[in-house]
Amino acid sequence: MKHFRVSFIVTFVLLAVAAWWGYSIGGLAGAGQAFFIASVLAIMEISLSFDNAVVNASVLRNWNAFWQKMFLTVGIIVAVFGMRLIFPILIVSIATGLGLVDVMSMAINTPAVYSQHLTDTHAQVAAFGGSFLLLVFLNFLFDQDKELHWLGWFEEKLGAHGTEGLSTLLTLLAVFGCTALVPAEQELSVLMAGVGGVVVYLSVNFLSGLLENEVGDPSVGDLVKRGSIGGFLYLEVLDASFSFDGVIGAFAITSDVVIIMLGLAIGAMFVRSMTVFLVRKGTLDEFVYLEHGAHYAIGILALIMLANVKFHIPEWFTGLSGVAFIGLSLWSSVRYKRNQDADALGTTK
Repeated sequence: MKHFRVSFIVTFVLLAVAAWWGYSIGGLAGAGQAFFIASVLAIMEISLSFDNAVVNASVLRNWNAFWQKMFLTVGIIVAVFGMRLIFPILIVSIATGLGLVDVMSMAINTPAVYSQHLTDTHAQVAAFGGSFLLLVFLNFLFDQDKELHWLGWFEEKLGAHGTEGLSTLLTLLAVFGCTALVPAEQELSVLMAGVGGVVVYLSVNFLSGLLENEVGDPSVGDLVKRGSIGGFLYLEVLDASFSFDGVIGAFAITSDVVIIMLGLAIGAMFVRSMTVFLVRKGTLDEFVYLEHGAHYAIGILALIMLANVKFHIPEWFTGLSGVAFIGLSLWSSVRYKRNQDADALGTTK
C-alpha cells in the first residue's frame, strides 16, 4: 500500500476541496453533491486508465531513478494542471479566438457555454488523440524485436513484416477515412488534427532517437537510454490522448469545471501510483502478456476515438473493451506461467 499512500492523501485533500467548493455555492447540499460527483469522476478516470498505467510502466521500468522521479513529480503537475485544465482551455481559446483569461472566466462563470465550445471541438480532438494512439498500437504490433507474441503465428508474421513506415501509412489512411465521416466544413480541421497527432508522435520518436544516438558524451547517451526528455514527452502526450476524451465525457456528469478537474486529478494520481506499483513489483515480468493486452486496448480506444468524429460510442463500452483485453491478457499470462513451470518441473524430473 505504500505506493498508493500519497494518492490517498491527495484524494482526501481534493475531496475536501471539492466539498468546500460545493458548500460555497450551495451550502451543505452543495457540499455533499460536489463530494459525490468528484468521487464518481475519480473512479471513472481510474477504471478507464488501467491500460494507460500498464503502457506507462512498460516504458518507465527501463528508466533510471531520476527520470522516474521526474515522471512522478513534474509529470503529475503537467498531467493534472496541464492536460486536464490548461489544455482544454487552450483548445477552446483557439477555437473561439478568445484569450486564455476570457476562456477561464467562461469556464467558471458560464460552464454550460464552455462545455458547448469544448464539445464542438470533439471531432478534432478525437482525430488527434486517435491517430497518436493508433501509432502507439501499430508500432507495438509491428515491433520486429518483440520476442513474445500473444496471438502466436499471426502476431509473429505482422511483427516480421511490419515497419514504422507501414504504421504511419495505415494511420494516415485512417485519418483520411475520418474526413469522410464529418461535414465538409470540418474536413480540413479534422485532417489537420489527425496529421498533427502523427507529427507529434514522429517528433517525439525523433527527439528520443537523437538523444540516444548522442556520441559526443557517452555518459549522456547512457543516461538517456535509461530515461530521456523524449520518453518523458512521449508519456505526457500519451496521457493527454487518454485523458482529454475523459474530460469531455465528464461534462455529461457535471458542467462545473472545478469539480471536473478535482475528480480527474484524483484519477491521475492513482494512474501514476499504479504505474509505480507495476514497475516496482515487476508485475510486467510476472504477467508477460499484460503489456500486450494494454496495447490492444489502446488499439481499440484509438479506433473508437477515430469513429467518434461522427458516432457517439458510450464510455461504458470503451471502458469495458479495455478491461476485456486486460483480463484476457492476465488469464493468458497465468496459463503461460503454469506451462513454463510444468515444463521446468518435467525437465528436472
